[in-house]
Amino acid sequence: MKIAIYGAGSLGTIIGAYLTKAYGKKHVDLIANNDKHIGDLNSQGAHVNGSAEFRVPVSGKIPCELHANDYDLVLLLTKQPDNNKVLDEIKKVLKPDGTLVSLQNGVPEATIAEVIDQEQMVAGSVEFGGRMLKNNEAEINTLLPAFEKNAFQIGELNGKDTLRIRIIQHVLSFVGGTRISGNILGAKWANLLVSASFGGLSAAGNVTYGQVANDAIGLKGALHLISEGLQVGANEGINFANMGEYDPYDFALNGQYDEDMQLNCLRRAFTENRNLKSSMLYDLKRNRPTEVHDINGLIASKGRKHYIETPFNDLIIQIIDKAQDTNTIPDFADTKDRFADLMSKEFARKALPMIV
Repeated sequence: MKIAIYGAGSLGTIIGAYLTKAYGKKHVDLIANNDKHIGDLNSQGAHVNGSAEFRVPVSGKIPCELHANDYDLVLLLTKQPDNNKVLDEIKKVLKPDGTLVSLQNGVPEATIAEVIDQEQMVAGSVEFGGRMLKNNEAEINTLLPAFEKNAFQIGELNGKDTLRIRIIQHVLSFVGGTRISGNILGAKWANLLVSASFGGLSAAGNVTYGQVANDAIGLKGALHLISEGLQVGANEGINFANMGEYDPYDFALNGQYDEDMQLNCLRRAFTENRNLKSSMLYDLKRNRPTEVHDINGLIASKGRKHYIETPFNDLIIQIIDKAQDTNTIPDFADTKDRFADLMSKEFARKALPMIV
């Protein structure tokens, strides 16, 4: 089997290092557009640290070095804004009977299927965090027990349990715990809620997930962001998978649950990922385009389709877009003030008596 890690950023470097350690560098290629990045991987190997630490020689390549019909398995880890170019490249190098595993943030499968035959696609979500320290060095930010138990969730788009999905599970198990889901789109939407809430606030405040969880306004803001995503997803016909041990609908702000209990449960749910920072925050710090319009923007655009207001996701988009346009990093205190102001306006609006 020949494997391509298409997008050798922090997660791709970690995954590629583990798979190279398991299969050897002749069978695994780490692919990125940055010549310096690939040069350092080839000359110095990949260095993984954080929750685990090891070094391994790897094979790094830039896209122009790839050969047609070369890969049995392509793990897609690039940013969604690059898909127009990347998917055409992958179509050329993927074997006719090969498989693309979409591991991007958000829910990009419908867009991917416009280029890659749906029969050649498996969906998945990455459930650990990492950050790039150097061109050849990446840090695992998720605690090791959680990483070893829940690194990936994968599944066939039709929900079937197939030999192919079992083989891919075996491959990814060399990295970390890999679960097969019969409802992978529900799982990816659940993951989208995490990226939009804790990930969105991390980027909009230059903080970790733990700092969001430990702040009263930040945590309540995350609850509002999740609740909007739940309402939109329900109208899209999504059957949400669990977020860890919790049913996502436990966090719906619909008056059925005690809000203090919801906040306490939400804080506990992110204990193991308290050191994570959003990939969107790292993009802002490197002056790169973020995926905010593929994450919070997906919730907002689907909300408009169903005439559902999404003011909290809209606010995340505004803050991150402004930061990107001005090459600045958002301030958590300012973001909290804007969220507190929005919460008070929403409370006042919903408290108005109905005019008959």
